[in-house]
Formats: sequence, C-alpha cells, structure tokens
Amino acid sequence: MKVIVVGLGRLGIGLAMNLVKRGHQVTVIDSDPEAFKGLGTNFTGLKVTGIGFDRDVLNEAGIDKVDAIVSCTASDAANAVIGRIAKNIYRVPHVIARLYDPRKANIYHRLGIQTISTTTWGIERATEILSYNQLDRVYEIGNGNVDLVRIEVTPMLVGKRVNDIMVIGEIHVVAITRNEKTFMPTSGTVFEAEDILYLSVMLSATKKLRSMLDLS
Repeated sequence: MKVIVVGLGRLGIGLAMNLVKRGHQVTVIDSDPEAFKGLGTNFTGLKVTGIGFDRDVLNEAGIDKVDAIVSCTASDAANAVIGRIAKNIYRVPHVIARLYDPRKANIYHRLGIQTISTTTWGIERATEILSYNQLDRVYEIGNGNVDLVRIEVTPMLVGKRVNDIMVIGEIHVVAITRNEKTFMPTSGTVFEAEDILYLSVMLSATKKLRSMLDLS
C-alpha cells in the first residue's frame, strides 16, 4: 500500500518504520525538519516538510495516489481537519486519525474516519487496519493443517453473528479485538465495524473462508 503518515512524534515515527518493514510505500509529513531525524538512516520513504492540512503539501506528498493516510499530530483538531480533507476531497480509501479525547470517537466515525489512541496501541492498531484487509496468518499450528489468521471485519460481515461464519471442524472465531480490548466471543456475538477477527482455520477450508468474507 501507499501510505502517508502526518506528524512525527513517537506514534508517527513508530508507525512509519513499522509500515516500511512490512513492505508498504510510506511518505511522511511534518512541519519541523528536525523531526525526520527520528526515522534514522534506514528510512526509505519520501519526506515532506509542511503543515499536514495544507493542500499544496498534501499534493506534494502524492495524496491523490495513496491508499491510506494516518494523521497523528499532537492536535485532535488538526487530525480531524486532515482526515476530512483526505476523505471528502481526495477520497482516500483508508483514513485514520489519532485521538486524544476518546469522547469524540463517535464524531470521527460518523465522518468515516477511524481512530487510534495511545502510542503503543496506536502503532499496532493502525498497522492492523492497513495490513489485515486480507487474511493474515499469525501462527501455524501443529503440522500446518491449521492456521490462526486475523482480518478486519469486512463490510458484508457488519451486523452478522459469529455463528454465521463458523463451520464446525473447519472455521472458528477464537477472539475479537474491539475498542482496544480483546475478548473471546460467543456464537451470538455481533460483528461491528473495525473489529479485528482472529480465526482458527483448517488449511483445506481457506478457500471457503475467503469466499464467505468476499475476499479475492
């Protein structure tokens, strides 16, 4: 994926480096040229100096060609503005904003902007959002006939229940991460937008799961 990260505090630097390690093309934006030093010498992405909600700066960063933008400046207001510009003007598919005040989360979600909070969780959560839009194998169990995989809930699953995708002996939902907490669901647990699912899947049932999740 092509990703823009705006704001190079601990979260922005950690996320940018994590995404580069995973093979994504990353462009970073910060108003302070000194902030780029935190990326070290191994960062291979593009660096753009400027204000993250300045459209000239965003155009220089190639916002019209990216798959995602993550705004993690120190200001909730700035992150909201950047998120709205990315979503409404440039139609960026994935827009994520750091949020210091969790009470505002519902407002962001209504605007189609996903949110992250604390630094450690934020890096992990943003990476999940950007990386697990396909089946991601977390662990191979035993002789490789069973995989533990994770994926973000697809639009077609929102509102459905765990037992709608369970297949006895083949596919089981073992855990769900939601709002920074991970829990073990019941068969009646309803999937919500932005859930990260962890599933145990027989290798022979992988194609069936992809079809159920409408994955290519």
